[in-house]
Amino acid sequence: MAKILSYEEKDTWIHELSGVTKLIFFLLWCLTSMLTYDTRVLVTMLILALIIFKISQTEWKQVGAVFKLVMVFLVFNVLAIYLFSPDQGTAIYGTKTVLFHIAGRYDVTMEQLFYELNVVIKYFTVIPAVFMFLVTTNPSEFAASLNKMGVSYNVGYSISIALRYIPDVQGEFTKIKHAQEARGIEMSGKASLISRIKNTATIIFPLIFSSMDRIDVVSNAMELRGFGKHKKRTWYMGKPLGRNDYLAIAFTVLFSVAALVVTFADGSRFYNPFG
Repeated sequence: MAKILSYEEKDTWIHELSGVTKLIFFLLWCLTSMLTYDTRVLVTMLILALIIFKISQTEWKQVGAVFKLVMVFLVFNVLAIYLFSPDQGTAIYGTKTVLFHIAGRYDVTMEQLFYELNVVIKYFTVIPAVFMFLVTTNPSEFAASLNKMGVSYNVGYSISIALRYIPDVQGEFTKIKHAQEARGIEMSGKASLISRIKNTATIIFPLIFSSMDRIDVVSNAMELRGFGKHKKRTWYMGKPLGRNDYLAIAFTVLFSVAALVVTFADGSRFYNPFG
């Protein structure tokens, strides 16, 4: 069974980077994406994210299932934005170019479409970064790197276990799904979208209970081994920052600063092609 969003060791320069370097990149990348609505910046970030994602040699089988779920969420999010704020684009850009009228206060405008396009691009700039971070970062090395930066090893281990636990949760989900299908509950593409969402929702509670049992087993095992007794510990997977790490961090910082300068150059974080 193929596991999704799990670390796989490969011979790429991204895999060779320290986990701390990838964390700094991930945090600054997401922060920049959240702050900017400048289409020029977002398109540049999207292109760079896809290039980095390609270089990392991440396979579709690792991220395909999660990507589909994200796309469903994205569609619902875009529809919700229009449903509750059909004039958000007009309020932001100060003009209203109506393409056609639907009903009541619902007009399809160029400004609203452009605003929601930026929302979609923002998602696509972050998604590759999330996938790349998860599948190229060794959880043990990441925990050791965090501890060398001054982060408590208890926190580092918690993050490490969380990263390791993602494929285990996926495995439990698949087992419960197969058990449901064996009982005659259709969860494949043969069922309607609404039916699949409803049937998938029934898996959540068994998954939560099985996860809680696993957490209890892990915590008891760590407690029996005296985890957390000492303030410091040694590491087997520690990796010092190298030349490529410093170059990657420098590029990330400079790019983020440049992107935000371009974004707020005119006093607004929205690029306005209608003004």
